[in-house]
Amino acid sequence: MNASAASSPEPQNSVDPKEAEHFGRLAAEWWDPKGSSAILHRLNPPRLRYIREAIDQHWGSAEYERHPLAGKRAADIGCGAGLLAEPLARLGADVTGIDAAAENIAAAKAHAAQSGLEIDYRAGGIEVADGPYDLVTCMEVIEHVADPAAFAQGLADALAPGGLLVMSTPNRTGLSRLAMITVGEGAGLIPKGTHDWNKFLTPEELTELLETAGLRVTDISGLSFSPARGFEVSDRTALNYLVTAIPAR
Repeated sequence: MNASAASSPEPQNSVDPKEAEHFGRLAAEWWDPKGSSAILHRLNPPRLRYIREAIDQHWGSAEYERHPLAGKRAADIGCGAGLLAEPLARLGADVTGIDAAAENIAAAKAHAAQSGLEIDYRAGGIEVADGPYDLVTCMEVIEHVADPAAFAQGLADALAPGGLLVMSTPNRTGLSRLAMITVGEGAGLIPKGTHDWNKFLTPEELTELLETAGLRVTDISGLSFSPARGFEVSDRTALNYLVTAIPAR
């Protein structure tokens, strides 16, 4: 655990039951690239590229190295049915996947078994993490939790000294409201009720939460959409963005 963990109170239950119920209903289609989680399948490649580059930069691994996480523990918080946890396992990590919806965990376990991967899947919130972890990932989750500040503290407390946190979340802008709720949910591209725009965090707000939790933000990059190229990592943060952070001390 990082230096702030010893003096930090245990995080309260981070799970919002309504959010867990909503995502649990999507479990059966999580691995269907044309189903209700189709957007996640399109988001996953650029997110994975960003995570791999962050891993290589943080630990000095070469981009052609097949198992840069060998010997390291990783936790994917809000893992859904394992779209990110499985690639982390293939990179060599000892992976723990945590999700608030028990239905997602059941689907994740079944898919990992079919894929021949050993992943420790657990139903619950950040409270069931048993860090320290060398790598913590948390994609599109903090906007769904009951208490973002307590959740950020939980992420920090789960991180090992010298560890790496990688997150993504929507920005609270007019573009994100239009693209993700008005168009995305309105047209059925994203399941209705997935997002509450008022719970989106700006990069400045998320940075403040992470710094208060004892972390130092080392990068903020945009996750934007191009009609020609699809989703891509860029310097445009208005729609969605990625963050890397490390223990401040």
